[in-house]
Amino acid sequence: MIGKILRNMRKSCNLKQSELSKIVNIPQNTISQYETGKIQPTFEIIEKIANACNYKINFVGKNITFNSKNIDREEI
Repeated sequence: MIGKILRNMRKSCNLKQSELSKIVNIPQNTISQYETGKIQPTFEIIEKIANACNYKINFVGKNITFNSKNIDREEI
């Protein structure tokens, strides 16, 4: 599922896999494998791709919302 999300983010920014790979410094074939579900990206990679495509990652709970920008990495 995350692969489809990553592909949709990339396509919404009109980027080719090769263009995104240069922006986030990840080999193009690795991006292809993420998108097809052959391998799973780490959260840090998902965050890099989201940032490159101007997306925010939000975690929504009952009474609170966190995003990748306001979480103190020391707390995790």
